[in-house]
Amino acid sequence: MAPQGRPSVVPDDGLTTRQRRNRPLLAVHTGDGKGKSTAAFGLALRGWNQGWRIGVFQFVKSAKWRIGEQTVLERLGELHQQTGEGGPVEWHKMGSGWSWSRRGGTEEDHAADAAEGWAEVKRRLAAEAHDLYVLDEFTYPMQWGWVDVDDVVETLATRPGRQHVVVTGRRADPRLIEAADLVTEMTKLKHPMDAGQKGQRGIEW
Repeated sequence: MAPQGRPSVVPDDGLTTRQRRNRPLLAVHTGDGKGKSTAAFGLALRGWNQGWRIGVFQFVKSAKWRIGEQTVLERLGELHQQTGEGGPVEWHKMGSGWSWSRRGGTEEDHAADAAEGWAEVKRRLAAEAHDLYVLDEFTYPMQWGWVDVDDVVETLATRPGRQHVVVTGRRADPRLIEAADLVTEMTKLKHPMDAGQKGQRGIEW
């Protein structure tokens, strides 16, 4: 990327600058360093400010663990309902049963839960339900064989409309990386935990 946000190469794709600028993006935040989900939630905040419909789907984290970004984004969703400012926000997490599931709270097989979550994301993509999807920790169900990587890549590559998707998690599958428009690898150089320091309020949660 050149200065002032100008691309160094203009592709010969037949699109206007406006069309190219407004293409929906598939982003992947991977690597062993801290900040993958944090960056995705920062993107969600920016999207909310543009009036986007935000959908967050956490695929691994325990439903009992409420991270700070969830509280903030849900409050912003409430603000949208009250004043029309920003956009609507939905936050769904595996662990207590997805919010659309009638099995809420049951301890089912994690693989089945992940497959159910992905099936719902597919339905929403087909319906163009959100403008930004945060599929948090979604690389792990793909690694573990809980969801089919080829199905994920095909679905995301052919999604209709103008829907942005960001996937987070370590060891992203090469097929997902190949399909993505934007890939960032977080590399850890130093971390307080290396020196025995535990996570702290406001930094880790």
